[in-house]
Amino acid sequence: MRSNQINPRKLIHSKWTATKPLGKAKHFIVTEVEFDQDGLVTSCLVEAVLSKRVANIQWKELKNQDQWIQGWK
Repeated sequence: MRSNQINPRKLIHSKWTATKPLGKAKHFIVTEVEFDQDGLVTSCLVEAVLSKRVANIQWKELKNQDQWIQGWK
């Protein structure tokens, strides 16, 4: 598995391309990231650019280049 390097503190407003479309959408932006008191990510919301559909994902999924590519490709 190839891995994207991600700093959880810099996830907000980052842009991503799904390698396999999610609900016919490929391009997403991270709109919300929540942290617990220890600074660990507890929630990560991505929004489809065109449809504005929002999905809650495990932020660590973004590290998997087989699923996600940083930026809009």
